[in-house]
Amino acid sequence: MNSDLHSAMKVGIVQFMAFPETMGGKGPVLETISQIAEDEFFGAIEITSIADPAVRADVARLLKSAHMVVGYGGQPIQLSGKLDVNSLDREQRQKAIDRLKLAIDEAYELGAQRFAILSGPYPGPEHESEAFKLLVDSLDQLCSYAESKGSMGVVIETFDRTIDKKSLIGPNALAVELSTAVRRQHPTFGLMLDLSHLPLQFETSEQALMTARDHLVHAHIGNCVVKDRNHPLYGDLHPRFGVDGGENDVPELVEYLRVLRQIGYIADGKQNVVAFEVRPHQGDTSAAVIANAKRTLLEAWARL
Repeated sequence: MNSDLHSAMKVGIVQFMAFPETMGGKGPVLETISQIAEDEFFGAIEITSIADPAVRADVARLLKSAHMVVGYGGQPIQLSGKLDVNSLDREQRQKAIDRLKLAIDEAYELGAQRFAILSGPYPGPEHESEAFKLLVDSLDQLCSYAESKGSMGVVIETFDRTIDKKSLIGPNALAVELSTAVRRQHPTFGLMLDLSHLPLQFETSEQALMTARDHLVHAHIGNCVVKDRNHPLYGDLHPRFGVDGGENDVPELVEYLRVLRQIGYIADGKQNVVAFEVRPHQGDTSAAVIANAKRTLLEAWARL
């Protein structure tokens, strides 16, 4: 593809995955966000909860001055707190909603344009329909709350059903059903798909992206290990591109980008976010993994 990469997409990165020592909201949060903000390769960044209000204010100022698109990931809060937005237990579901409303407040403090979550665990076929309805209700509450504060949109990321996160959402066809239901009241709602998750969902880029094309509002790129259950990085651990035993490298990213272009998500003059979600493992450094991701994207783009 001859056009400039950055003219066709807003390249982003999930900061708390690239620097996992900050995922709990502490550690070198400002320093690592600064490192990304000072890199002109990135026009977008995804962050999560920041425990210290003073650091949070510093980050908000930094990202505003860096002129970046900001996303807020609620997923670490949900996963660490075992918060289930489709729980059949009323109190547990309300606990999840209440905590995510606090996170929405924080996301607004940080200047985020989108707020991302994942569904709760898959409860089994006997409870799937009920859990789905409860998830629609939870999303209605969260979207309404976000809309009451400003224009930030809510997005749900699709995950695997059987291997690692074992989430209700889940298959991308079901995600489209969910988005259709939520959009009746909240038209800015949408889906986030991740190249890292597609092998775990047993879906190809063509299958997943063509299914979700009318509901896709955010895209992630990364890697996973699926075939070898004894591999130390088996599951949804977002290793670097090209890791031994991994599913995704340049050819798979080429195909993902090809379909993103086919459905019109990336194109000259468009600035939809395509964000790396990669994590250092086994002696990797964050800097090397980030450089690996950039090189992989540039090579894939050159092959389109």
